[in-house]
Amino acid sequence: MSDSIIIIPTYNEKENIENIIRYVFKLKKNFDILIIDDGSPDGTAQIVKRLMNEFPSSLFLIQRQGKLGLGTAYIRGFRWVLERDYQYIFEMDADFSHPPKKLIDLYNACKEQGADLAIGSRYLDGKISVVNWPIGRVVMSYYASWFVRKVLGVKICDATAGFVCYKRQVLETINFDKIQFVGYAFQIEMKYTAYKLGFSIKEVPIVFTDRVLGVSKMSMKIFKEAFFGVFKLKFRNWKKYKE
Repeated sequence: MSDSIIIIPTYNEKENIENIIRYVFKLKKNFDILIIDDGSPDGTAQIVKRLMNEFPSSLFLIQRQGKLGLGTAYIRGFRWVLERDYQYIFEMDADFSHPPKKLIDLYNACKEQGADLAIGSRYLDGKISVVNWPIGRVVMSYYASWFVRKVLGVKICDATAGFVCYKRQVLETINFDKIQFVGYAFQIEMKYTAYKLGFSIKEVPIVFTDRVLGVSKMSMKIFKEAFFGVFKLKFRNWKKYKE
């Protein structure tokens, strides 16, 4: 068993899922993979099950009934992982928007450089490293992170990033029952919770490339949750968020 596992939530990712799994398993460092599939009607889970026969000790699948949200998918995965001996837990999308080669940089940031939480950042030091996104989406995402920094006073350049590595201790400390958000606000909430609990955070530069295959899950509902959720985070009683 590897010391590291990548949690990948999926919903209708049949075009990408086999390619991303095979790509990760060819990296120089060994990573295990846990897929959390929310009842994809396109057969994503069936593809994963076929690949599990080929990678029985390193590929795992949790199937849920219905589209239950990104945040709840990750928390389900975190609970599963913490029942096992993994020391480094990653979040990554299935669609290659997060460059899999950078998994090793995130790992090293935690393993070798002392970070408790490493973030694959699109906006480090004011630079925008995004390819093939519509300009409106870039502006919305960039200023969402700027908004988080201003309201919450936390020096994270890419607060909505979904490409991260946690040391085990971070997830053991956070009380998942208190995590409230299910969309991309979940990403802000987890980072800010780690920050408020005193964990060290390091950002690693990446180039984010918009998906080529499949359909984005972003919606205005998700954006609104993130916008208003920031104010809720600012006035939260943080003592309740530690196990």
